[in-house]
Amino acid sequence: MEKPQQSPDRAGTRVRLTVGAGVVLVLLAAMIAVLVSAFAPKGVRGTVAPPTAVHSMSPSSMSGPSEFVHVVGAVNKPGLYELPPGDRVIDAVAAAGGFTASADQAQVNLARVVSDGEQLVVPRKGATPAAPGSSPTDRVNINTADATALQTLDGIGPALAQRILDFRQSHGGFSSVNDLRNVAGIGDKKFAAIKDHIET
Repeated sequence: MEKPQQSPDRAGTRVRLTVGAGVVLVLLAAMIAVLVSAFAPKGVRGTVAPPTAVHSMSPSSMSGPSEFVHVVGAVNKPGLYELPPGDRVIDAVAAAGGFTASADQAQVNLARVVSDGEQLVVPRKGATPAAPGSSPTDRVNINTADATALQTLDGIGPALAQRILDFRQSHGGFSSVNDLRNVAGIGDKKFAAIKDHIET
């Protein structure tokens, strides 16, 4: 017995329905993908803060080993400073507020690595450099110091510094620190305040 054959129109309609259903499914999948991507949390682009320059450190702020350096002499803020290992003299001077106007920077090796427990003395202009192996000195040499260096002494202002220079020139220098008492304006009290900070 022969099966009834489908008409060409009915077969074509079924093919078109199948294709149409497939297109609808594809479009539906695409729409779902768009919606998911639209409502999904977006990634946050982070920004990295630049490193903060550290000028002074305390035991609580340092995680690793540290070194203590005592900076004295012709710096703006003499004192005891805690520095990370490997820091140099220039770092210690910067921690102490930098050089004063009377500092003799030519006598300071800024590139030297500091060591734990050392005392770093920044000499003033006119001060005698320390001999190798001796203790550093921060005394002002009254025979070689200029007016700026003399004014670093307690109680010595511009006028008195100029009188010292004039006396030194007219008398050929000072043979001892006691000769400074011969300069007008330097009495016993003023001399006692500066005698331990001067030399000839």
